[in-house]
Amino acid sequence: MLLEGKTALITGAGRGIGRAIALAFAKEGCHVALAARSRDELDNVAAEVGDFGVRAVTLPCDATVLKDVRHTVSETQAAFGQLDILVNNAGEAKFAPIHEITPEDWQRALDVNVTSAFLFVQAVLPEMMARRSGRIINISSVTGLKALPRQCAYGAAKHALNSLTKSLNLELREYNIAAHAICPGGVDTKLSREAMPHRDKADWMTPEDVAHTALYLATLSPRAAVDIISMRRFASEPSA
Repeated sequence: MLLEGKTALITGAGRGIGRAIALAFAKEGCHVALAARSRDELDNVAAEVGDFGVRAVTLPCDATVLKDVRHTVSETQAAFGQLDILVNNAGEAKFAPIHEITPEDWQRALDVNVTSAFLFVQAVLPEMMARRSGRIINISSVTGLKALPRQCAYGAAKHALNSLTKSLNLELREYNIAAHAICPGGVDTKLSREAMPHRDKADWMTPEDVAHTALYLATLSPRAAVDIISMRRFASEPSA
């Protein structure tokens, strides 16, 4: 198995992309710490993870609150002894024209999509740096690579997350810690359905597609470096 004996902490793990990554990692022998706000959702994912014969711990937390973040990381390390992989998947989106975005909307987009990743990275680094080993995977968005209408706050946050990822690689290379960002286009998740209820998502990617890419990064050769992966839909053109 590709991740046998490894441990991963995954935020936003109760559904969607976070759940899919947890299951993909568990299938390859990885123990997982599942973090999100909903205990019920986490418990459901933990039960699925258990079917693969690995351990799962559920850690309800608010990824934007420093004390919650530190507690989550501490509990993960206590449960597994070490942390090999951090997946920053917590995300939130409100799409609207810029003149309708409130200061509260703006701050919330930054807090959930990028500040939470910063807090978790800072919390896990002491142990990873001491072992001189670790991998950080940030779930970003194609909106972090190009501007899109009605996505000013979300796009600004994801651009910042991509920049954070690149900075981490420059600063942490000497500790043998690698950071990656995955930037998918349309993925059929609860978040996208709520943010864009009128879009036809028949040909959109699935959470499992993103999880496959996360697994690739988690098992990447230590001799190779990948800062950012852009994923786009690959649907055939409609017939005439």
